[in-house]
Amino acid sequence: MTRSDIALFPGFTAHRVATSGADIHFVVGGEGPPLLLLHGYPQTHAMWHLVAPALSRTYTVVCADLRGYGDSSKPPSAPPHTAYSKRAMAADMIELMRDLGHPRFRLVGHDRGGRVAHRLARDHPEAVERLAVLDISPTLTMFAKTDQAFATAYYHWFFLIQPGGMPERLIGADPIFYLHHKLGGWGSKGLEIFDPRALAEYERCFNDPATIHATCEDYRAAATIDLEDDAADASVRIDCPLLVLWGERGVVHRLFDPLADWGAVASHVRGSALPAGHYVAEEAPAETLAALQAFFA
Repeated sequence: MTRSDIALFPGFTAHRVATSGADIHFVVGGEGPPLLLLHGYPQTHAMWHLVAPALSRTYTVVCADLRGYGDSSKPPSAPPHTAYSKRAMAADMIELMRDLGHPRFRLVGHDRGGRVAHRLARDHPEAVERLAVLDISPTLTMFAKTDQAFATAYYHWFFLIQPGGMPERLIGADPIFYLHHKLGGWGSKGLEIFDPRALAEYERCFNDPATIHATCEDYRAAATIDLEDDAADASVRIDCPLLVLWGERGVVHRLFDPLADWGAVASHVRGSALPAGHYVAEEAPAETLAALQAFFA
């Protein structure tokens, strides 16, 4: 167990499980019905440290690093970037939860983790009891509505997918500067919203060429194989209850309509804004926790 895991997740234990495609690092704590929390870019499972301990009073909480992120492994990848497809990432989490004895569970995903959760709910509907997605609209919807405002606000979507190792080389020249720019630019109060221990964990994990490459591959997959998968099953609706939360001081609701966008792909949608920017679980933890507890109760 890393020092940060001990500090940020009191009472939790850290583990590593080998799935068919990657080795996944995760922490688990609490007792009760299983609840899986998935992080976004460019973070790790540490982003849940302000809500996971409280949730663990009611649930068996699992916070995992997606493949390519944190202390999970970084499988090799080549076009069409299948190794970092959301289908592959979702399969990791299905295997992880089954290994823990949880064939059916509640699920929360922020940012990239929300996209993995969306694919997981489509590919494995029998596994997901309830689903919450934080500060995103569906990937296919967002790409389909690309305009200047979206390309400007979400510039990294188009930067990270460039081929030939170009973004890896540029980010790798000063990874901490890039990380701080990305984190600070999407919160409503800059870097000050982050606990120094969590920020140090993001720095440790992102300051690794393998992580930089793997996370670029995540975005390359989103612009290729993920779009193909989404288009192929566009008629497959999510039937479990779905909660959508977004930051009222963030970007996504200004460019898209999260409730309507998710209502187009899911049958039972509810949601609301929270007083935060993009990183709602760290900027508005009490409100995030209350919304999740009410939804999952």
